[in-house]
Amino acid sequence: MATAAQHHEGDPRNAAILIDVNGDLVPRERAMISVFDSGFVLGDGVWEGLRVHHGRIALLDRHLDRLWEGAKAIAMDIGIDRAEIERRLYATLDANGMDEGVHIRLMVTRGVRSTPYQDPRVVISPATIVIIAEHKEPSPDKAARGISLFTVHVRRGYPDVQDPKLNSHSKLNCITACIQAAEAGADEALMLDPHGFVATCNSTHFFIVRKGEVWTSSGDFCLGGITRGMVIELCRDAGIPVFEKNFSLTDVYGADEAFVTGTFAGLVPVRRIDGRVISEARGPMVERLQKLYIARIEADVASRGRP
Repeated sequence: MATAAQHHEGDPRNAAILIDVNGDLVPRERAMISVFDSGFVLGDGVWEGLRVHHGRIALLDRHLDRLWEGAKAIAMDIGIDRAEIERRLYATLDANGMDEGVHIRLMVTRGVRSTPYQDPRVVISPATIVIIAEHKEPSPDKAARGISLFTVHVRRGYPDVQDPKLNSHSKLNCITACIQAAEAGADEALMLDPHGFVATCNSTHFFIVRKGEVWTSSGDFCLGGITRGMVIELCRDAGIPVFEKNFSLTDVYGADEAFVTGTFAGLVPVRRIDGRVISEARGPMVERLQKLYIARIEADVASRGRP
């Protein structure tokens, strides 16, 4: 059965986790929000996925920068400051006894509306803030063996329709792409931009390797990925030629290696795209970048304090 790059095995400990809902820690079965909440009614909100390593949240500053930038873009007041968000994140980890192999979903919506209606002026509560921390480990098989992609007809849209740089709760575009890829028997969807150039995947960012060079999309039609940006930095620091540019599926099919990136799984190789074999095994560039990425995450959490 095909599974995405974000695939993980179920962990029975997650049945008993405590979830932070607006500052209150409650058991999973009682973690609820109003049916009038902006996120439920309209997908009106922004979110971040965070990874815990050695008891610290990796790259937290970058994630909170993106969260606050997204909230400002949609004119949403988060209602508390970054220090309080960080305190709640670590309080959730501590309450659940978590320090390794943990993935956090931090979600902020505009709050409760008086009626199911788009206009933000009907919001009658502060922002809703939910923190879900779960025991989740990336699949080691995916990191070594890789995944398959299928190019879908669903495109990444123009920013004047819905800016793809927003990490919003409105993910139907990506969900539709994911469904099409799954129906085709692939692990994840490869999505093109409105001009037909390669943009991104439905839940990860996409890279290819050609003749020792690392290519990724221009970034004009994809989320400003934290791991994507980190990989670009790692390449530059290591003297590996890296380019953000337009390229087509022809370039992809002729690539020496391909991989996807995301906060949960890091770097995952791609072995097959649209039936074309890219690499039967993890290539040397992907393996090198995986090691550089792990080292950078280790350095980040080693230098990071906590409340």
